[in-house]
Amino acid sequence: MHSRRIFLGLAAMSVPGWRALASTPVVHLGVQTYSFREWLGKPGDMTDKMIAAMRQLGITECEMWEPSLRPPDLSPPASGDAYREAVRKWRLSSGLEDMKAHAAKLKAAGIRVFAFNYDLNDHCTDEEITRGIEMTHALGAKVMTVSTTLPMAKRSVPFFEKDGLMLALHGHSNVSDPKQFATPASFEAGLAMSTLYRVNLDIGHFTAGGFDAVEFIKTHHERITNLHIKDRKRNDGPNTPFGEGDTPITAVLQLLKREHYPIPAYIEYEYAGTGTVTEEVGKCLAYARAALAATR
Repeated sequence: MHSRRIFLGLAAMSVPGWRALASTPVVHLGVQTYSFREWLGKPGDMTDKMIAAMRQLGITECEMWEPSLRPPDLSPPASGDAYREAVRKWRLSSGLEDMKAHAAKLKAAGIRVFAFNYDLNDHCTDEEITRGIEMTHALGAKVMTVSTTLPMAKRSVPFFEKDGLMLALHGHSNVSDPKQFATPASFEAGLAMSTLYRVNLDIGHFTAGGFDAVEFIKTHHERITNLHIKDRKRNDGPNTPFGEGDTPITAVLQLLKREHYPIPAYIEYEYAGTGTVTEEVGKCLAYARAALAATR
């Protein structure tokens, strides 16, 4: 009788409910294209090179870092007022059409751009905020991620609420500057600014800042769009190869898997590797896949 009640209960569920119950937990692994920064300004089309690397590694989704798609002469590490003005001029002139061309290549290659990582700094004009939103849509991304300050995030609220696009706040490990997103309290202040605001949590930076990524994800998982997966030492320590730092990479990935949190986890290769960019991203990806396969 007990077995019959279970069967009838399952039979009464909707098809989506049945699929959710029967499905195997899946964590989407991808790459943040900052990982390919060594190729900036080098010969060859940057988009073609990233597509080739992702195909080789079996990666089908990414968070696109804006400089990856800028003209070669607008690539970091250039800086200063003249550089910012040149980037602004490109954004407001050919930038949108450039995004559409890159999007067509990526779509043809079967690569999904989940999020567009736009440089929304304190120097951005209102027109650049609007253009960043337009670029995000042009790439087919559902989220804009940004490294920004609390004042700039507050200033940007009306633009995102007018459009309806989600903005995910990315943090670093500068816990001494109250304008920066780094501490749990700073992220919570950002989330309180708008119902459209989310967190793009970098678990390496969060660990280096002295915080617990596992607990933060448990508390705020409904408002986290995606993770950056890297390894760093505590106390604002350096980036390290995966498994050599203090970041709880395996615990985080196992949490996503166990709780069925629909949060993509994107590799961000940032340590000083010994192999090619593709080889090092491949090592990071292999570590993440092994972490997910482990029995906990």
